[in-house]
Amino acid sequence: MPTDRRVSRVAAQIKREVSQILMQEVKDDRVGSGMVSITDVEVAGDLQHVKIFVSIYGSEEARQETMVGLRAATGYIRSTLGQRVRLRRTPEVVFLEDRSLERGDKMLSLLNHISENRKPDEDQQPLEDSSEQYIPDTSQPE
Repeated sequence: MPTDRRVSRVAAQIKREVSQILMQEVKDDRVGSGMVSITDVEVAGDLQHVKIFVSIYGSEEARQETMVGLRAATGYIRSTLGQRVRLRRTPEVVFLEDRSLERGDKMLSLLNHISENRKPDEDQQPLEDSSEQYIPDTSQPE
């Protein structure tokens, strides 16, 4: 069974190699219709399965077209990966779309919108002074 360190090294190498394959060797125009960026690679503990998360910049139509192109090129990418990465068995490759960057960008724009639309009196409310704490008088018995 491979160690966690080996799995992470294999994942990093697969990420590098698949990036090069997508940039230089895949001739499918569908893959080039949206700007593709590999955000993460998850390798199974037994090194038999690889999930490649891609972020695609472009319209929804370009994203769908790019994913179809990536799925069509999976066999070529797997065989090329098998030649470049020395493993006993070439892992099964699955491409998954990663929209976390898009969600993060949307969240930032919502936060900016909220801060711009704040009421002016909300910004000027004084904070409670922590030095004025209530200390009960214990000198007199009840």
